[in-house]
Amino acid sequence: MSTTSVIYRHTSVYNLLMRGLYGRHYGARFEAIAALIPDGAEVLDLCCGPATLYTRYLRGKSVRYKGFDINERFVDRVVAAGGDGLVWNLREDTALPRADYVVMQASLYHFLPDPDPVVRRMLEAAREQVILAEPIRNLTTSSNRTLARLSGRFTDAGEGAQAHRFTRDTLDRALARYADRIASTSLIAGGREQLYVLTPHPRAHVTSAS
Repeated sequence: MSTTSVIYRHTSVYNLLMRGLYGRHYGARFEAIAALIPDGAEVLDLCCGPATLYTRYLRGKSVRYKGFDINERFVDRVVAAGGDGLVWNLREDTALPRADYVVMQASLYHFLPDPDPVVRRMLEAAREQVILAEPIRNLTTSSNRTLARLSGRFTDAGEGAQAHRFTRDTLDRALARYADRIASTSLIAGGREQLYVLTPHPRAHVTSAS
């Protein structure tokens, strides 16, 4: 029997929880990413969830969108929305298809303790940029142990619960080996998520905003 958390089995529950977590900053987390992607670009969205980035923020830009997720229900939603969806397990060491922009939002923690193989494959697939946004303020890292334990139970996307999360420092350290690929960093969604823009090839300068 699948242990997948209820939020990953029901799109409506997933969306309700995300809106509750981010409050008035919910839309801003998608807007920040959509602003980086030009009209007509080819986009590969990894761990895409219910395709909110595409349906609400990118479809009007006529992008060529591919949404990959381990959750078949989410992939079905991508296809129903007019995108190209595929069930894909990123834990498998399989090369990703090429795209102009490769995106991952709020999902890198699923690959702890070593997210490097996923980041490396993202960089190999991107023609223009990798756009990576990850929460650095989380319920599961709360000092309230009961709250942290309960929230950790809702993190199983199909591969087991993931109670560990990034902080700003641990995320910076995880991506430190790609320092020469980082074009910019910034805080988005009211400071809840850290946004990194990486290039496939080394850069000479890095800009940072907070």
